Amino acid sequence: MTQTLDLFPIGNCLASALIDRQGRFVWACAPRVDGDPVFSALLQDADPAAAEGLGHWSIDVEGLAHVHQAYDRNTPILRTELTDKDGACLEIIDFAPRYRQFGRIYRPLAFIRMVRPISGTPRIRIRLRPTADWGERPARRTSGSNHIRYVGGGATLRLTTDCPVSHIEAERTFRLEEPIAMFLGPDEGFDADVAATAQRMLTETTNYWRAWVRTLSVPLEWQEAVIRSAITLKLCAYEETGAIVAALTTSIPEHPPENGDQGRNWDYRYCWLRDAYYVVQALNRLGAADILENYLGYLRNLVDEASGGHIQPVYGVGLEPALTERFAEHLPGYRGMGPVRIGNQAHEHLQHDVYGQIILSSVQAFFDERLLRPATIDDFRALEPVAQRAFELHDKPDASLWEFRGREAVHTYSAVMCWAACDRMGNAAERLGLRERADFWNGRAAIIRATIEERAYNKALGRFASTFDGEALDASLLQLVDVRFIPADDPRMMATIQALETGLRRGPYMLRYAIPDDFGEPKTAFNICTFWLIEALHMCGRVEEARGLFEEMLGRRTAAGLLSEDISLDGAELWGNYPQTYSLVGLINCAGLLSKPWTSVR
Repeated sequence: MTQTLDLFPIGNCLASALIDRQGRFVWACAPRVDGDPVFSALLQDADPAAAEGLGHWSIDVEGLAHVHQAYDRNTPILRTELTDKDGACLEIIDFAPRYRQFGRIYRPLAFIRMVRPISGTPRIRIRLRPTADWGERPARRTSGSNHIRYVGGGATLRLTTDCPVSHIEAERTFRLEEPIAMFLGPDEGFDADVAATAQRMLTETTNYWRAWVRTLSVPLEWQEAVIRSAITLKLCAYEETGAIVAALTTSIPEHPPENGDQGRNWDYRYCWLRDAYYVVQALNRLGAADILENYLGYLRNLVDEASGGHIQPVYGVGLEPALTERFAEHLPGYRGMGPVRIGNQAHEHLQHDVYGQIILSSVQAFFDERLLRPATIDDFRALEPVAQRAFELHDKPDASLWEFRGREAVHTYSAVMCWAACDRMGNAAERLGLRERADFWNGRAAIIRATIEERAYNKALGRFASTFDGEALDASLLQLVDVRFIPADDPRMMATIQALETGLRRGPYMLRYAIPDDFGEPKTAFNICTFWLIEALHMCGRVEEARGLFEEMLGRRTAAGLLSEDISLDGAELWGNYPQTYSLVGLINCAGLLSKPWTSVR
């Protein structure tokens, strides 16, 4: 079976896993989201059903004829029904426990699988085959009377179960006559009835997620899509530190290789400050202040550690600055399309937009009365070196938000984000009653604005360009409106939108840019850019066209209701890491923009 991205994430803001359409765990890392994949089948280039397949956790039904999968409403709890050719059926309930206990959130590095016969007596085989050291070998196994230990490179996990352990060790086919509970978690004793405990954890976890969803201010239309995206964005948060990863996977290629041009495979299991800003912005628009507040703690720690105000574009979920890039030699990659990368060279890049995104993320805390920890004058003082750095670098070359590895330029998007840093610092100073500092930062913002309007606007072409004194286009110019640099109805912006649509639109989808980069010309569209186009069409008054294009994007989601980073130009297949926070942010933002108001029905 060819591997696809038609996968269902489960998680608890510490542990996360991807489950395929046969109900198999094919991806999960330990002890953190950026750790060694204990379930690595997604990058093994082998059918998990094959005898030699590794890196998966399968519950195989003899004579399987039909599969049905769906999340429990408003949760990341997955139910998979497997029916055999004779009509015997079972249900698998998969989740990672998360709920409040002892005054704190219980979110262990653990997965629970509950297997229940629904009709007849299906015959099943359980194959639990974790890997270690990035797919180099199977995890070493030891066992007791009711448990199996899997000793890996990054973590040792223990399976506690009421299923006969020998059935699992021998991968024996047996009749499912009674429910089975399996708890795969920390290597410690499980001093409780595993079935009753799993059921209690299921109830508690269901209650937690449904209570969280109740706090969201969702649009009238497309509620299910928005809620699923919001839940998944929350799963991409590493709650212990407040980090938010760009995706749960590494090295899903942006497109199939052509003529041996492998290379567009990246590790996205880290916290890009840009991506995280967009996530907290989208969730905040839904009223989810918890993710914002936790992420602000992450940012405050980064700012404290910044040397001379310098900020990297990306850090580890534990605030690690070094993400040295290397290859996992023993994993062939998604469909064999390697290389599989660990780490990301972007931590070495200069990407000046990050200064703006730190302050754009932080400024709300000076105004938002809901927060448990409103921002203080000390926080303002800590942010001033970041804003000063933005001012100093607004007209200096960088690698851009697209992370070019072979060239630099002064990118308009980066400059606009530096303007936003100074502009929002002026707002924060006003809020704190610091009149002198407000004048100072507003003055800095005015200087940057004048520079952008002089050097990023191409008078001959009558539009903005992606670089200072240039002519090229890239889709990030659509963000000039979102950060309030320029109104959508400004003739300069209207001309820019028209040029972007002409130059970068391919059918319903948008490219990031059309020029060759370090790896040749782009061969797939970038999903967030299509959502940016939808926003622009709406702002230009082309509302029905925007709604139609939004419905097109909704139709390209996986069965889980999610998107990856990229899509083929014919719309037939998703590519790039999954689930991609950028893409889900775009979905949420466009739904809120395009939806009919609640006042239309009440």
